[in-house]
Amino acid sequence: MSTYSLFATTPKAMETLLSSELQNLGIENIKATVAGAAFQGDLETAYRACLWSRTANRILLVLSTFTVKSQDDLYRGVQQINWFEHINPEDSFAVSFSAKNSEVINNTHFGALKVKDAVVDQMRAAFNRRPSINTEQPSIRINVHLQGETAQLSLDLSGESLHRRGYRDVNIKAPMKENLAAAMLLRCGWADIAKRGGTLLDPMCGSGTLLLEGAMIAADYAPGLLRDYFGFIGWKQHDAECWQKLRSEATLRKNRGLSNLPDIVGFDQDRHTVNTARAHVINAGLQNKIHIERRDIQDAAPAESWQAGLVVCNPPYGERLGDEAETAELYKKFGNTLKTKFQGWQAALIISNPELGFRLGIRSQKPITLFNGALECKLLRLHIEESAFFIPKATTPEERIAQVTAPPIEANVGWVSDSVTQQEPTQNTGAVMFANRLQKNLKTLGRWAKQNAITCYRVYDADLPEYAVAIDIYQGEQTWVNVQEYEPPKSIDQHKANQRLAELLAEIPRVLGVSRDNVFLKIRRKQKSTDQYEKHGETGHFHTIIESGCDLLVNFEDYLDTGLFLDHRPIRQRIQDHARGKRFLNLFAYTGSATVHAAVGGASFTTTVDMSNTYLNWAKKNLALNPNQGEHEFIQADCLDWLSNEAKQTEPRLYDIIFLDPPTFSNSKRMDEVFDIQLDHIQLINNAVRLLANDGVLYFSTNFRRFKIDLAALADLHINDITAATIPKDFARNPKIHYCWSIKKNA
Repeated sequence: MSTYSLFATTPKAMETLLSSELQNLGIENIKATVAGAAFQGDLETAYRACLWSRTANRILLVLSTFTVKSQDDLYRGVQQINWFEHINPEDSFAVSFSAKNSEVINNTHFGALKVKDAVVDQMRAAFNRRPSINTEQPSIRINVHLQGETAQLSLDLSGESLHRRGYRDVNIKAPMKENLAAAMLLRCGWADIAKRGGTLLDPMCGSGTLLLEGAMIAADYAPGLLRDYFGFIGWKQHDAECWQKLRSEATLRKNRGLSNLPDIVGFDQDRHTVNTARAHVINAGLQNKIHIERRDIQDAAPAESWQAGLVVCNPPYGERLGDEAETAELYKKFGNTLKTKFQGWQAALIISNPELGFRLGIRSQKPITLFNGALECKLLRLHIEESAFFIPKATTPEERIAQVTAPPIEANVGWVSDSVTQQEPTQNTGAVMFANRLQKNLKTLGRWAKQNAITCYRVYDADLPEYAVAIDIYQGEQTWVNVQEYEPPKSIDQHKANQRLAELLAEIPRVLGVSRDNVFLKIRRKQKSTDQYEKHGETGHFHTIIESGCDLLVNFEDYLDTGLFLDHRPIRQRIQDHARGKRFLNLFAYTGSATVHAAVGGASFTTTVDMSNTYLNWAKKNLALNPNQGEHEFIQADCLDWLSNEAKQTEPRLYDIIFLDPPTFSNSKRMDEVFDIQLDHIQLINNAVRLLANDGVLYFSTNFRRFKIDLAALADLHINDITAATIPKDFARNPKIHYCWSIKKNA
């Protein structure tokens, strides 16, 4: 057999696992790189990697490497391959193109078209016929990666990502890919635990991915055995006999492994999720091998017959929509369950917010970095034994504020009462520096705000790292100050952090000239989702402010955010300036402030869509405060579903201006699927554009700091980055507060 240059891709931070896997398959001379590993081997080696790798995404067979200094170089380099050796003229193919640090081609869509043209032109010239394009299951998939001036041209033997094992319902969008689940289990030593007969339990099993991957590892069950499509099946050089031999060998190994499988059990409190997991178990042929039942986390307990093993799960972690206090309480319950019922076991969980890990009250080994899509996470590994137990320090907003004030404030958001100043700190050098900086900012920004008739603005945003708070001034019938403390890192002594907070709370009323009763304090953790929408109080105290002639209600006590995103002030003004006579759509509308601006600007018709009835009512109240002449509708719905359904209509409703400001990530129980802005923005934007009038404009905004818009996938649209123009002066110190684009249909 011929020897080929091969390359396996994998998610970042899983390269070491991938290399170990390849070594265990008998492959030598492996060279690990970022997000992959290069190796050599014959077709059997390549097939074996496709069939057995639990951590790879794709297996590429390298056809050539060539230099690209012009667009024609790419075309000529692809035509150097005799494509008749790989496909017939009546076959199909697809192209995947990526580029990094290229000065010649940085539009992946254009690069893919150039590759396609090279293949089609060659085949048409030779046979007067051309192969067709099939993006779903082509005869071959061509992969080109351009790094600087060096292009690597490959066949994608996997065809589609290897994380798709074939047992998951394609309509179910799970929060964890199968190869990430496998990586978690491999990092925790599950294979050795299973050999000793240890039990695997996932007490928050969701759609069952960890259980299924655990069973496949324990049973020596090849992860690719269920798949009926690979990228080499339609390839002219495919060795069907070799492939069938490997499948038969894998089937024998699976059957032997399943006869000696340890106990594998999953619990989940949601009935629908339990049914989904059971369906996936049946799809994998593992019925009677994995037990799944509906049970709450606090009721999780091992059966007497189970051997101590591994508790593993992917619990809610910081990115998901939901009550933050409830999420923290869930981790506390989970920790108590582990400590009281699973001593002698090991445990592992993947988290994004390290603070939630402390809520468990169990010391972990050194965390391991993994990536769940674009989201950086930490894998915590725990030994459940008394020597590892501890009482978590105060981490909730209530506890943090209680440490700053005496007696404690009752909620995590509320007014700064006189109790704060009963132990008012002596003014030290740091406090003086903070007061001076705040006074300087007030002088500069106050003058700018007055000149531009701006009544609500940010006057301070962690300008001094030691005093890490954001301070916003709201002016209405009174002046209020909203203070948000950025939670200090764990490396900062908590007592010092509390002392500094007390110092600045003493200075703010004096410098800004407001009553202490009008200063409100909140704890803001690292925001990657829409936690700011969740309710924290029940005071119902609303105040009216004016922005660009619009009356808007704000609330300083009941929510983490006030109901008005100050950094979106310029985009709201832009909407207002261009709204006269226009039809306006506000998606993920929150409290409807953009709708009010459109209405006051003279919009003829507005549609406001949000899932929360609370915020829709708030939006209605905002609109009722303002005179307007248009027609207005408010729709309570999952914006993703509503937008998708409207876009599918033969004659969808059309709008002249659309404002689309979605959350970064959502796994709300009220939504059918997980939403990830990085993964899902293409479909979201395309659906919104379907509702856009021919000369209309879509304003798309996100506050996900690592967001990268896929211009190649949206190449048929006219997209203009207007971020700089939508960052107001009071947020200029933080240019990544949000990103914003104007999107129009190409003429």
